[in-house]
Amino acid sequence: MVSVAVFGDQDKPALVTYPDLALNHISCFQGLFFSPEVNSFLLHNFCIYHISPPGHEVGAAPIGSDDLMPSVDDLADQVLEVLNFFGLGAVMCMGVTAGAYVLTLFAMKYRQRVLGLILVSPLCRAPSWTEWLLNKVMSNLLYFYGMCGVVKELLLKRYFSQEVRGSVEESESDIVQACRRLLDERQSINVQQFLEAMNGRRDLSEGLRKLHCRSLIFVGENSPFHSEALHMTSKLDRRYSALVEVQACGSIVTEEQPHAMLIPLEYFLMGFGLYRSTLSVSRRSPLSPTCISPELLSPESMGLKLKPIKTRIS
Repeated sequence: MVSVAVFGDQDKPALVTYPDLALNHISCFQGLFFSPEVNSFLLHNFCIYHISPPGHEVGAAPIGSDDLMPSVDDLADQVLEVLNFFGLGAVMCMGVTAGAYVLTLFAMKYRQRVLGLILVSPLCRAPSWTEWLLNKVMSNLLYFYGMCGVVKELLLKRYFSQEVRGSVEESESDIVQACRRLLDERQSINVQQFLEAMNGRRDLSEGLRKLHCRSLIFVGENSPFHSEALHMTSKLDRRYSALVEVQACGSIVTEEQPHAMLIPLEYFLMGFGLYRSTLSVSRRSPLSPTCISPELLSPESMGLKLKPIKTRIS
């Protein structure tokens, strides 16, 4: 079984999201979609289909021990089943880390069903020995001890920068505290299955050059997967891809610095003929047409590396 949360007018183009390990649309995309400007922009153009990994939805029961553990190919094929169930054609995809890998694999297998990829701290290579070993440790802890304190700390380190996780002198931020509470709701066996699937993933690097849908990659400069995002960008066709590195941010840019995604998303989606309703744009809004550089709307701009951006207000 797979859970899909649908928001918006189903007559509009579809935006499909897929979260990272142990997260769902609430804990992975809430910050982005609770941002009024981003939310109004995306819902003005899309109907949102939030896919949860098996057993990651709110109130999910433990996956039975007799059920076969899904592979990453099974998860990508499951995305196709969701599209077919809702009668969707080609869709826009947005994935975070493990979810970005699943949607990239889906785009490589079913190219005609993907208009574009918005990837946040994505993975595209097989796990390194250190990541593989860390995942095995987490998998064993989940199996024997459930969602214990050690697992939660490892996951929070995966998601967020040290700045928001806090220290001895500073308390952790509200978004980390909220994520910690939401992790308590996950069924450990369900998280373990998704983790094992990702630990068995293969390298997609060689096939990325043939992926001709437009791609926009976000990565936090403090993300443990920063080098993965840079590697993926180097393998994609520069005519169709762009990279945004976000300063002082961890992996989940959608939660930690969602406003950093607003302007790059605007430029990216304008390439598809999508736009923000001019009725809801104030003169002070960064989405005002006078603030948009014409050079950024050209096809050549998709091959440029955008400079790091900082969104924090003192």
